[in-house]
Amino acid sequence: MANRMILNETSYHGKGAISNIVHEVKSRGFKKGLVVTDKDLIKFGVAGKVTALLDESGLAYEIFDEVKANPSVEVIKKGVERFKSAGADYMIAIGGGSPIDSSKGIGIIINNPEFSDVLSLEGVAPTHQKCVPVIAVPTTAGTAAEVTINYVITDEEKKRKFVCVDVHDVPTVAVVDPDMMSSMPKGLTAATGMDALTHAIEGYITKAAWELTDALHLKAIELISKSLRGAVNNEPEGREGMALGQYVAGMGFSNVGLGVVHSMAHPLSAYYDTPHGIANAVLLPYVMEFNKNYTGEKYREIARAMGVKGIDDMTPSQYRDAAITAVKQLAKDVNIPEKLSAIGVKEEDLPALSVDAFNDVCTGGNPRDCTAEEILEVYKIAF
Repeated sequence: MANRMILNETSYHGKGAISNIVHEVKSRGFKKGLVVTDKDLIKFGVAGKVTALLDESGLAYEIFDEVKANPSVEVIKKGVERFKSAGADYMIAIGGGSPIDSSKGIGIIINNPEFSDVLSLEGVAPTHQKCVPVIAVPTTAGTAAEVTINYVITDEEKKRKFVCVDVHDVPTVAVVDPDMMSSMPKGLTAATGMDALTHAIEGYITKAAWELTDALHLKAIELISKSLRGAVNNEPEGREGMALGQYVAGMGFSNVGLGVVHSMAHPLSAYYDTPHGIANAVLLPYVMEFNKNYTGEKYREIARAMGVKGIDDMTPSQYRDAAITAVKQLAKDVNIPEKLSAIGVKEEDLPALSVDAFNDVCTGGNPRDCTAEEILEVYKIAF
């Protein structure tokens, strides 16, 4: 069996990386861009760091700033119309997962108009044309949307989030500049950072994992574990470590999938508009406990990457518990709530959430096969 890797054509990393955007636009012959972002990033001048470069170079663009957290079907449709009316031929997505995911949906529909209903993109849609070129500029260190073939859209009518997996949607260029992340508040830094850790751990233990993705995920776990506390305190080294760590995790999980943490987190965002990173962060230790006896020796290496000492002298039971404890401690250190009840989840919704989680596309990648009833039990323990 052949293993596949899909990545950006080009990526830039490190302080000042956004200075390369103008070169990329000009060298690729793009004529007019649609800047996809949200109103807060405009208001607080974050998107302006990029648009100032475009202005200085005389590059034409228009702004679409109607993206919101957990972007909806309606947002994607509006973005498609805005792209057309602007006469754009590429996009610059500035923001966290929401603007970058929105740009993927918009760009796929522009070049594959038969999916204009948006809903038909769910799962692995049979698109034929590559997405409109996207230059993705993340402002959070967590989703790795700038390097993945996945995006998530909210169906507000049915109160659910659905995952789209499409080899044609990966951004052409990723520009991962820690300076673009320096304005993130502590809470958002913690949530997105734990999201990145969830990507790395789930990608490492998923059924489709293989040697190359294992190497990426272990390095990502190491970088995130070393850097997240510092990033929350807005220390430059922490920001740089998180910017790289979350991208490395994205290189891996985009190509092998995720697991039940994400399956269980997606309905929380659909029901309660819970930030995705917070949902993952709360659920991660509980799902790790659920999976621990189905992961071979992998929890030993997770614990090692997180800096746990004496791993080689531990029994499998001990190093599995040590890995879970290390995750819990990191979450506690960055002030992540311990229970679902603390983030607004309602106990009476747990059965319905369990059914939605079981039907989520990520469930099939979990190392332990599970039923909706077993997912419900994990929700109850986490509640």
